[in-house]
Amino acid sequence: MKDTCDIYCVDESKVADIKAAIDDTIVQGTSRIFKVLADDTRLKVAYALTIQKELCVCDVAQVIGSSTATASHHLRALKKQGLAQFRKEGKLAYYRLDDEHVIQLIQTAVEHEKEGKADV
Repeated sequence: MKDTCDIYCVDESKVADIKAAIDDTIVQGTSRIFKVLADDTRLKVAYALTIQKELCVCDVAQVIGSSTATASHHLRALKKQGLAQFRKEGKLAYYRLDDEHVIQLIQTAVEHEKEGKADV
């Protein structure tokens, strides 16, 4: 069975509604979020921040098995994209995810993978 239409038939009303609803600027920004999370290590860092709400750069380095410089690089990428926030306490730098939307996005994706739906 082919996974394409056998004939070409467009529902102009549906297409017009969808085009009116889609904001290209929002799509581009959302795409950047997924791009930054597409890196296995950054996703691991973000996932760790759903388990522990806030982590020091040193803790993140241990979680991902890297240097603190590498951990900082990944954390800065998440911060630059608006997914994480940073605070300094004395000589320690702490990061946390930006808000509940980011946490839910990561938790939902992980849960989806655990259910085996991503392989289908």
